[in-house]
Amino acid sequence: MKVYKFGGASVKTPQAIENVYNIIKDENELVIVVSAIDKTTNHLERLVNYYFNGDEQKNVEFENIKKFHLDYVAEAFDGKTETVCKKLNSLFEEIAERIDGIPTDDYDFEYDSIVSYGELLSTTIFSEYLRYRGKQNKFIDIRRYMVTDSNFRDAKIDWKLSEKKVRKAFSDANNNVFVTQGFIGSDISHHTTTLGREGSDYSASSIAHIIDAESVTIWKDVPGIMNADPAWCDFAEKLDEISFHEAIELAFYGAKVIHPKTIKPIENKNIPLYVRSFKDPSAKGTVIRKLDYYLDLVPVYILKQNQVLISISPKDFSFIVEENMSNIFGLFAKYKVKVNVMQNSAIDFSASIDANNRNFDALVADLQKEYFVKYNENLQLITIRYYTDEAINRMISGHKVYMTQKSRKTARFVIE
Repeated sequence: MKVYKFGGASVKTPQAIENVYNIIKDENELVIVVSAIDKTTNHLERLVNYYFNGDEQKNVEFENIKKFHLDYVAEAFDGKTETVCKKLNSLFEEIAERIDGIPTDDYDFEYDSIVSYGELLSTTIFSEYLRYRGKQNKFIDIRRYMVTDSNFRDAKIDWKLSEKKVRKAFSDANNNVFVTQGFIGSDISHHTTTLGREGSDYSASSIAHIIDAESVTIWKDVPGIMNADPAWCDFAEKLDEISFHEAIELAFYGAKVIHPKTIKPIENKNIPLYVRSFKDPSAKGTVIRKLDYYLDLVPVYILKQNQVLISISPKDFSFIVEENMSNIFGLFAKYKVKVNVMQNSAIDFSASIDANNRNFDALVADLQKEYFVKYNENLQLITIRYYTDEAINRMISGHKVYMTQKSRKTARFVIE
């Protein structure tokens, strides 16, 4: 069994879904994981915000989401939409009922309950489209099988509870092609959870781990894993292969092509992961696998935009040591603020974090009870793996540098 994962861009139009069909039409023994179509997750996030804040704009946003998907299937299915529309309308009724009610006080719970429909809508369409084109498959609602904790928006998989259920779901003797969702699961109370933004890659590798898949292939709109984002650097080049270890490092530093949690499940069972282009399916792409030799890699550049550099110092001028560090990180964890890079001196601690965290103001207010706090916004974090002096100059020349950090293989800079 192989696992293929297709992101939202790969199915963003009826023409695109036909392209995906051509990629998999001759495949058997296949699990297909599909993300929400195009920018649907962004629209659902807006819907959550309107609903949670009691804004009647929620109804307009919902109707736009509904219209987009119904227009999509009308074109993709050449008007023969009775079966698929019946299933979609059932999902739309669930969303309408949800947003017609009164939200709980838990934003993350409401987020997972609503945003998860992006994947349910896309996989319903995809599964029915395969049948429309004569490709039999079994639709799997992964929420019934992938069990997680109740840490909404960043749920952790309960491997013990999930393994038996997932293995059974994908071992149907009457089917050898399965369509399912990434990104979502459910807790033991059957509340829908999500595995973190862009978590579909992680879903694919987790399913592969449980069913002992032959391989995982993530289909992207780039030729493979590049040494830089082509939209950012015109000198980007493809890496033909990298090790599991290197992939984890790149994902940790923010490389967008793979989700940070994706590698561990497949590394444990030595399952290779291929990153290939749905625009050029015949190309080999990049393979991530266990290597017993070191690769001589070119510098790899990773950009994280929209950063805030927050600097913290104790009001009593005590040292930044274990007690203060524990308190600071306790507050970061409380407000679900993830640190991208950090640095400390005797009485100062600085960290670069993503700017789009809705809890940032609350974090600052809580920190200010015991610490002096200042921060700079609109910054960028540049990471250079296998850096050289030339590579560093290429990235930071002419920019104001707020933080520098170097190790043997990696240099990181927070810049204006």
